[in-house]
Amino acid sequence: MSEAKCPMGFSAGSAPMREPEKLNLKILSPTSYCNNYNYAEEFKTVDLDELKADLFKVLTTSQDWWPADYGNYGPFFIRMAWHSAGTYRNYDGRGGANTGNQRFSPLDSWPDNGNLDKARRLLWPIKQKYGRKLSWADLMIFAGTYCMEQMGFAPFGFAGGRVDAWAPEEDVYWGPETVMMDSKRYAKDMTRGDKDSATLQSGLAAVQMGLIYVNPEGPNGNCDPQSSAHDIRETFARMSMNDEETVALVAGGHTFGKGHGAGPADLVGPAPVDAKLEEQGFGWKNSFKSGKGEHATTSGLEGAWTSNPAQWDHGYFTNLFKYEWKQTKTPAGATLWIPTDPKAANLVPDAHNPKKSHAPVMFTSDLALRVDPSYRAISQRFLKDKAAFADAWGRAWYKLTHRDMGPHSRFLGKFVAPQQIWQDPVPTGGILLNPRQTAELKASIMKSGLTISQLVKTAWASASTHRITDFRGGANGGRICLEPQKSWKVNDPEDLAVVLKKLAGVQKAFPGTVSMADLIVLGGSAAIEAAAAKAGHSVSVPFLSGRTDATDAQTDAATFAVLEPKVDGFRNHLPCPVGQVHALVDRAHMLGLTAPEMTVLVGGMRALNANTAGSQVGVLTHKPGELNNAFFVNLLDMGTSWSPVDASRQLYEGKDAAGKVVWTASSVDLVFGSNSELRAISEYYACADSLPAFLKDFVAAWVKVMNLDRFEAASTSSSTPSKL
Repeated sequence: MSEAKCPMGFSAGSAPMREPEKLNLKILSPTSYCNNYNYAEEFKTVDLDELKADLFKVLTTSQDWWPADYGNYGPFFIRMAWHSAGTYRNYDGRGGANTGNQRFSPLDSWPDNGNLDKARRLLWPIKQKYGRKLSWADLMIFAGTYCMEQMGFAPFGFAGGRVDAWAPEEDVYWGPETVMMDSKRYAKDMTRGDKDSATLQSGLAAVQMGLIYVNPEGPNGNCDPQSSAHDIRETFARMSMNDEETVALVAGGHTFGKGHGAGPADLVGPAPVDAKLEEQGFGWKNSFKSGKGEHATTSGLEGAWTSNPAQWDHGYFTNLFKYEWKQTKTPAGATLWIPTDPKAANLVPDAHNPKKSHAPVMFTSDLALRVDPSYRAISQRFLKDKAAFADAWGRAWYKLTHRDMGPHSRFLGKFVAPQQIWQDPVPTGGILLNPRQTAELKASIMKSGLTISQLVKTAWASASTHRITDFRGGANGGRICLEPQKSWKVNDPEDLAVVLKKLAGVQKAFPGTVSMADLIVLGGSAAIEAAAAKAGHSVSVPFLSGRTDATDAQTDAATFAVLEPKVDGFRNHLPCPVGQVHALVDRAHMLGLTAPEMTVLVGGMRALNANTAGSQVGVLTHKPGELNNAFFVNLLDMGTSWSPVDASRQLYEGKDAAGKVVWTASSVDLVFGSNSELRAISEYYACADSLPAFLKDFVAAWVKVMNLDRFEAASTSSSTPSKL
């Protein structure tokens, strides 16, 4: 490769890259604080009709300290909910509404979230009333959804179940920029004229630091609708939206409310993170006249798209195509577009002053829907078919605000919509195996000719796709038997095909019913027990049956590409020389693992000879396939000296006192001796009396990964692992 890059998409030396001894392991120690209760059970006690009534009262009770536009806070709450959910990116499942992270820095102070501190504060009386029965994360999405019902639109649905975070997401890479609204995230530093051929940095979705999606004035403030369309398409695709969903979201969102740019932008004070102590969490204090209501300045883009901004209607598309548009400047200095037709000058009532009226406006990003051929065709279809537009908006909004909640089984409440393809559906009615059947299947699997290594690798490949960031992936559904997962390089496709064929034979010969998903996980359990027995120890690996097998028709194959592990330190699959250790910690975080769990799993899997492609790198044992703590013992052996094989520092040789190479290892292996925190854990497992603890802890961590997606069998604590 021409440039050293890590699998996370960062170049060597960029912010998230750290030397092993400076590795940040804080993300493997989740902050839970007050989530020591069963939120799902608490939420079930909420009367959602009463909650809706409480919301409707807030919507139309305008507060002097922050007056409601058009007498209705609905559009404000839509923006709040949209921006809460809109940070989601499908690359790693991070962002999104699931933990209410909009309440914390840096998100609470992004320019694109200007004045949303007021929206959340308006909802405080509702949050205070319902307490722990209603998370901030659920309340923000509920408010943004059911305010539409009050304004004449029937929502597609709503689900509860989001558990609040108590601190910001740690170590989320939001971009390389250090200044808000800067843009350094494209493949190379280009002028706007030829940036359309550039590629947004892997892992990111928004085009500039501090934005949720795109710059509404156009790329870097350049008011070119066609270039804006390029940014919109790339950004929304990275948030799992296709062209139709994108058009529906832009148009549906801009059917409600207005932009705010009533006064000079330099009169707006600092964001909450930099505001004075006495502001008590508020930011953007505006010294232009009253600073609120008709004098409010947020984005700097002043005006509404339709003549009825607090009512669902078809005005957006009508105006978009009825008029020709010309650029104008707002009092805040921002550029937007108004109709060239002077007859349109007074179509929109003022949000606060009944004596004033205005022309409708469009942002550069709105005109992108008119100039881009695909967006234009969809927009014109929606212009002609109001019902199609309403249906597309409702579905797209539901997807936007629920995308990071995972499968349908996690959704709570009576307003939950029918299961959608983007929820990665699996059949219901899984068969529970009794102990006799489980033992019979284990015996059949071990007699099939499959090795310990093959069974462990297959079970890991199936289950370890799960990520707690958006609750996708996992063993349930058996999708490792389907495309694209069965062809992923990290899964050794040719060897995997052999394993699946033999397991299918076991399944066929079994007199009862068992899914391939269960059989794959059970195979891993049986192999681990056999590996411990080979080492002279007896362990029992708990097994929870009841998984089912998904079909190709239930699998949106295109969206599964983001789940492919380009790098997997647990299997020493490390094709790129940069960022290997960071990628391991990132993967462990997405599996909800602690630092000790990550450590014991790596050591155990090396002993089990579970590397991709049969690699012996890091297999620091003379008896591969036996489950023991040899990895830690030999890694910490003071008689071994380590040195890199070449300048890439990807592969290392361990030599004995005579200079003979006795081991090879990766940077991922050596970090467990280099990093002080990980070395402490490794020393614990390398002690002479630690083998029983190692075996116990390995089995517990293994079972945790195998069952990550078994939400219906979750404990009564906080339902599921926190995204933190």
